[in-house]
Amino acid sequence: MGKNILSTLETLQKQIASGEDLSSIVKTMKALAATSVRQYEKAAESLDDYYHTVELGLSVVLSSELERPSAPASDVDSAVLMFVIGSDHGLAGRFNEQIVSYALEEYWEEKVESAGEMPSNMVIAAVGEQAISRVDAAGIETAASFNMPSSISAISPFIQHLLEEIERWQAREGVEKVLLFYNRPRTASFSPRAETLLPVDLDQLKETRLKWESRSLPTFTMPPDQLLSALLRQYFFVSLYRACALSLAAENTSRLAAMQAAEKNINERLGELKASYQHERQAAITEELLDIISGFRAVRGHN
Repeated sequence: MGKNILSTLETLQKQIASGEDLSSIVKTMKALAATSVRQYEKAAESLDDYYHTVELGLSVVLSSELERPSAPASDVDSAVLMFVIGSDHGLAGRFNEQIVSYALEEYWEEKVESAGEMPSNMVIAAVGEQAISRVDAAGIETAASFNMPSSISAISPFIQHLLEEIERWQAREGVEKVLLFYNRPRTASFSPRAETLLPVDLDQLKETRLKWESRSLPTFTMPPDQLLSALLRQYFFVSLYRACALSLAAENTSRLAAMQAAEKNINERLGELKASYQHERQAAITEELLDIISGFRAVRGHN
């Protein structure tokens, strides 16, 4: 058997073994992503009823004789805090590129008052190492950076920490508006979303009472100011929690799609390598047979 054929067969064997190892890793990552998608979607769905209950509670309090808090006076110099929620890990397609591009460019192009550009008084906080690196690559300095929680149980303390940071920014930077940018899961895909966390649209919350389903008139016994404060804290917590859980679900949806595409490409490549190996192996066997026949004829000729 020729040295070139032996070398080719050895090379193909190594490539096939590497491809099969990579295929095993991709299958594992695909299974983990599929499990995580549903886990985080359930976490977000579990808050829907509670979120609606908080909205109803706010509408009742705001519809009472309570002196409603006045909206802060408009100040063009007041800071706007923007949270860009991405991921800590890669291999998720264009998940991070899309949300960063939307937050820094596309969202502001839709706003007439921004003249197509992000306001200069923007304070940017990036969540997730992949999002942080892409914001930095755009030449924009982040005021703060955070790691994404790695499990359902880690989301609550993470949100509590974010709320504390928002209060500090309000006191230190005079922040009056807080925007959330994150990806929401869709069928086999995701889409970017922007939400205004602050200021709270009190008029819209008040209108929620019009959808009250019970025949009993809602009432409360706590002091209105205390109840409003407690409900608003829950409103902020649930809003941030849902954004975080949905972003994690969207991340794993994107990763699942990326792993499915990778698995298809690997299988196709393995098919090509195995076909090449069979072809070379057949060529080697043919060459061995020809060598045997030639040797037999040579020995026979001498006799």
